Amino acid sequence: MKSMWRRLKDKREARLAARYTPLDEVAAPEDAKTGSSHKLHLTTKEAVRRFKAHALVEEKTHRDIVRVGLRDSIWTDFYHHALTASWPAFAYSAVVFYFLINLFFALLYWIAPDQVTGDGQHTLLSLFFFSVQTLSTVGYGGMVPVGLYSNTVVSFEVLAGMMINALATGVVFSRFARPRARIMFSNTAVISNENGVPALCIRIANLRVSVILSVDVEVALSRLVMSKNGHLVRQFDQLLIVQSHVPVLRFAFVMAHVIGPDSSLHGKTVAELEQEEAEIVVTVTGTDEALGQTVFARTAYRFDHVRHNHRFVDIVVSRPDGRISVDYTRFHDIEEHATHNAP
Repeated sequence: MKSMWRRLKDKREARLAARYTPLDEVAAPEDAKTGSSHKLHLTTKEAVRRFKAHALVEEKTHRDIVRVGLRDSIWTDFYHHALTASWPAFAYSAVVFYFLINLFFALLYWIAPDQVTGDGQHTLLSLFFFSVQTLSTVGYGGMVPVGLYSNTVVSFEVLAGMMINALATGVVFSRFARPRARIMFSNTAVISNENGVPALCIRIANLRVSVILSVDVEVALSRLVMSKNGHLVRQFDQLLIVQSHVPVLRFAFVMAHVIGPDSSLHGKTVAELEQEEAEIVVTVTGTDEALGQTVFARTAYRFDHVRHNHRFVDIVVSRPDGRISVDYTRFHDIEEHATHNAP
């Protein structure tokens, strides 16, 4: 029991120490003769070269934002709201609107029910179903408008029905045809120390069978900083990627930003970045080979989702039959760097 509590205490102290450890601090192996460790001093160019050499071997939602002084009216931007609404909200709104428009015309027919022929006395329910038949231009023939008033109402309802059907068809088609990138981002970002080179790494994967061509990746550090005039502003600093352009994304790819002297993360600790409400913003742009359309994907990582001195586990292996196996069940798995003493 004491050993278990000791391990838990050590882990808690290690997490606390990691918050105040610079992200680019590398746990260098101990020297065999002196037994002391030393910190590597690399130029950015040398760090990129070494990381490339090793690599060759190897969201806040809109609901979280309150806009003051800006009215977001559905009717002024109806098409955008129809495309961006969730499917349950879209279906619910369509059903409610369909019911209300038919109820409106049923009430108009109810003003003069004798001008609609049919068996028996017309009720609001029967006139509602007559409106449904008229709006959809089905016209079964059981109920027919007679007289100037009812034919006038029918004329306007048929016109409204053709417009509503055309608009609804276009919106539904646009929702289905809207290009979407089936790109998966790793749940966490890691600070990898491969070959003694500190690098921020994020893994992405293509979830479609078709490949994504000409993929461009952009990573930025978003921070709240105090400007010279004393105002808090959101500042975006670009984090250069070792390979920001990928010609073909078929399976998975690890993006790496070397934390060198020129990096905005150089010398920063997790505690300092959390105080600035810092986030890592990732955007991915590419062309879907099957659709020929440009697709986009984005995500963001807070620094409590960044693991220091870890790396992603390998998910791409060669099978004995010559085929390649990609284990997406381990896509988010990471492992801690093992500390090896020099021989």
